Amino acid sequence: MQVVLTVPKLACGACVDTIAQAVRQLDPQAQVEGDPKTKQVRITSERPVGDLRQALTQVGYPPA
Repeated sequence: MQVVLTVPKLACGACVDTIAQAVRQLDPQAQVEGDPKTKQVRITSERPVGDLRQALTQVGYPPA
């Protein structure tokens, strides 16, 4: 499943790396792409969206 989340605090590549690490703790095979310009993160994962949103929130990047 692929989901696109808007993350208002997404500001740089390091932010994307932090988010990717959090998601991959839940799903090591997940693919994560982020664009600081659009504040969007695209995640391909088998985990439920709620779990992904919670993981982002726990590392300080709550989705809108």
